[in-house]
Amino acid sequence: MLLGEYAYALDAKGRLFLPARLRAELTSSVVLSKSVDPCINVYSGEAFERFSARLYALPEMQTRDVRRFFFEAAQETSPDAQGRVLLLPALREYASLEKEVLILGVGDHAEIWNKDVYREFCRKRNVDAMIDILRENEF
Repeated sequence: MLLGEYAYALDAKGRLFLPARLRAELTSSVVLSKSVDPCINVYSGEAFERFSARLYALPEMQTRDVRRFFFEAAQETSPDAQGRVLLLPALREYASLEKEVLILGVGDHAEIWNKDVYREFCRKRNVDAMIDILRENEF
């Protein structure tokens, strides 16, 4: 289970340190991909396979663009000896990552956010709507 919030900075080469606690859960290989939110998803190889299988279970004619969106800039990588991963320019641009970032553990994967973008996202969060969703699903 990936949990917590961690503040880090990208280095000049676009590398990001992954917290040891998250690296232990992610295994040695990780997959980075765009999210529908303005951030990067970080999956273990196994979690990305499960995610991909769910996409491929959907009708192809309806999900071609969805698959392109998630797979076109995805990258499989491994942390270096210092625990850093290199974020490809396309992913950094998509998530507006420049320097200060937040890494969030969100259960089956982690997310990498521009710190300011995430704080604004949280400011606009509608807690009442989340409660309604939980109620509708008898949580």
